[in-house]
Amino acid sequence: MAWTYDDANIFARILRGEIPNRTVAETDHTLAFEDIQPQAPVHVLVIPKGRYVSFDHFAAEASDAEIADFHRVAARVCRERGIASDTTEGFRAITNAGAHGVQEVPHYHLHLIGGRPLGRMLAKADA
Repeated sequence: MAWTYDDANIFARILRGEIPNRTVAETDHTLAFEDIQPQAPVHVLVIPKGRYVSFDHFAAEASDAEIADFHRVAARVCRERGIASDTTEGFRAITNAGAHGVQEVPHYHLHLIGGRPLGRMLAKADA
């Protein structure tokens, strides 16, 4: 499969500094920032700085350093924002891919959401 990256997507523009964000954490490979439409008291987006469209694209093609850094930043954000599962009631980590996953921005991103009960993840689909 060939992934097509859109350099005009909002996260690419954030990474280029064209759109401001409320940065939570940043490394050479990863940026974490507050979601502009939070769904819970804690709602942070974690994105790789590389041109990856989705989780499977990132997992298949990112370097070991990018993958490790991304996950370490996500863990750090959970701890710093007070939602780490060893100290609280937990959180949700969500990534969407493609049309069926209702992916709105074609740049891989992980939603870290917590700070309140979140309810069921999916409703049973009609047959």
